[in-house]
Amino acid sequence: MKLRLLLAACAVSLTLASHSAGATGCSREISMPVSANGASVIIDGTHVKGIYPDLLRSIGPKIGCRFVFTVVPRARQVAMFKNGTADVLAPASRTQDRDQVGTFIPMINHRPMLISVNAGRAPISSLQDLLARRELRVAVVRGFDYGDKYSTLLTELQKQGRLFVEVDVIAVARLLHAGSADVTIMGPTLMAGAIRREQRVHGLQERLKMETIPELPWSQSGAYLSNALKPEDHAILREALEKAGKSNHVMEGYLHYFRPELLTDSVRPR
Repeated sequence: MKLRLLLAACAVSLTLASHSAGATGCSREISMPVSANGASVIIDGTHVKGIYPDLLRSIGPKIGCRFVFTVVPRARQVAMFKNGTADVLAPASRTQDRDQVGTFIPMINHRPMLISVNAGRAPISSLQDLLARRELRVAVVRGFDYGDKYSTLLTELQKQGRLFVEVDVIAVARLLHAGSADVTIMGPTLMAGAIRREQRVHGLQERLKMETIPELPWSQSGAYLSNALKPEDHAILREALEKAGKSNHVMEGYLHYFRPELLTDSVRPR
């Protein structure tokens, strides 16, 4: 009788353990389209690595979720998230449009800067100043979003015929290197990462000038989770990413890839 009760108790325990194991982890693979983005996302042939892919690969087994990375242009990456065919968008700045379809988890504080080839020109003190310098051609990456003032600037530059909109950071670096564009706006680590990967722009980093612009202040960068995810999957992923954000794992990733002096004016812990 005692043996029968013991066996019954063991069976109940195994059933509960099985249910518990089944209750944890994501219900399906988590889709994350990516595009080359400095050290945040590095595309090496068919292999995807960098700060965010490495982070998610380390988190995945712990929470029972598998992330599937597909390489796409930045603009398509953002569009896929907005139309609900991507589960995660990272790295990403927080915007009102994205808040309509996703939940933002901050990972880092960052600031875009005005980046140009140092040719001895007078400093640029504001976006209005940049608009007034009609001789300067501006190149940007399609899909990058640094807020309303940035968007307004691009509209005005487009009207003036001074704007180049490129598919990725490497394309912008090539324009600067060739002298076909004079200025860009982005995080310095994005440009540094692109230069490091592209042999055709070797030596460009040493020629660059970085300027802070008051209309482009510090803001949070991190990851968006799609609100189209199942509530259970959303909750698992959100808890894991919140924990990673508070641990400054992403800042440690930046310090692994870049010299601290490159980060001083553009990246700092959450």
